[in-house]
Amino acid sequence: MKSAFLPDRSVVKVAGEDARNFLNGLITTDLDRLKPGLGRFGALLTPQGKIIVDFLITEVPAGHGGGFLIDCPKALAEGLATKLKFYKLRAKVTVENLDLGVLAAWDGQLAAQPDLAFADPRNDALGTRILIPEDLKQKLSDLIGAELVDADDYEAHRIALGVPRGGLDFMYSDAFPHETNMDRLAGVDFDKGCYVGQEVVSRMQHRGTARTRSVKVLLDDLSPEAGVSVMAGDKPVGTMGSSAQGKGIALVRIDRVADALDAGQRLTAGGLAVRLAEPDVVRIPLKQPIA
Repeated sequence: MKSAFLPDRSVVKVAGEDARNFLNGLITTDLDRLKPGLGRFGALLTPQGKIIVDFLITEVPAGHGGGFLIDCPKALAEGLATKLKFYKLRAKVTVENLDLGVLAAWDGQLAAQPDLAFADPRNDALGTRILIPEDLKQKLSDLIGAELVDADDYEAHRIALGVPRGGLDFMYSDAFPHETNMDRLAGVDFDKGCYVGQEVVSRMQHRGTARTRSVKVLLDDLSPEAGVSVMAGDKPVGTMGSSAQGKGIALVRIDRVADALDAGQRLTAGGLAVRLAEPDVVRIPLKQPIA
């Protein structure tokens, strides 16, 4: 089993008697389905339905003070806390940044179950998240029976699984949840009540209008730089994201990529060959007629 402390992650706590209802009215995931020991994937959106910040969230046991812990990008933690404070109005909630980080553990079973640990809900193979201070990373790794490795090893694992990371595989405030596969990674609960940006997200879901998607790609030899255009012949069809060990993630117009594949055109990024790991992912299924 491997573990890695993720230096780019931080933790925001939301507590108080109104915390659950307060957050439920703002974010894409249904907190009525959350309890201590579990995690959910979600996001706070703009009113236009674009991702301000995505995160993992878990509930704190009552014996540890209760509330919710949000595992989010470190660079966005202060902004997220400020945004939540802006929304709270008269709600009985407190919002604070904690001196905690994230230890990810994967490729095995934990030898012990620490506090504030939960399975990553996006993909079983991503393993477990443990919210701890950085100075405990070696002690916790020993406790759970994991070899502490560099964060780059976790990044390579994430990329191989095709799980997008904000700031690399898509830009915050510029991407819809469907474009980053949040709908496929259990990040949007379509049956919950209203939240900020819900109307746009629901419309994309029910009309099947998502034409841009994050896809897994395979690379030969060298990796293109993140941010370079993915080309089909001389036409841009997307943008390259993160890559490692011959695998990568790209944000592409799936209809244009499908047309390129049908025409026998190869994809490139920065002059380097790019191949879809799962070519059928760009095929939009035909809608079934309503009986």
